[in-house]
Amino acid sequence: MPSAGTSALWFLLIIAMIPAALWLLKRSQAAGLGGLGHQQLTRVLSITGLGPQQRVVTVEVGQGDERRWLVLGVTAQSITTLHTMAAQELPPPAALQMPKLPPSFAALLNKARGDK
Repeated sequence: MPSAGTSALWFLLIIAMIPAALWLLKRSQAAGLGGLGHQQLTRVLSITGLGPQQRVVTVEVGQGDERRWLVLGVTAQSITTLHTMAAQELPPPAALQMPKLPPSFAALLNKARGDK
């Protein structure tokens, strides 16, 4: 039967190996060894919610001249191809504008009291 000191040493060794394994995993994925590397073969173009668990998703798949857009119906139980079309160029994204926020409670209170 191993002594308490041996068991504690093995425990500390295993605990020390966890961050080392995570570091190695991160480095292998960054170097492109953990899958497709830097080549992105799919890209989500848009998502439109239809209900609590129903969406229409437009996805671009493929590379170069073989790029296609798939319009998919996505539910909790299945994914269905609704339409397939040739890939198109996307217009540049419009600049986002912050909506005008209503006045704060303090401003409304000061206005009601007649303060400026």
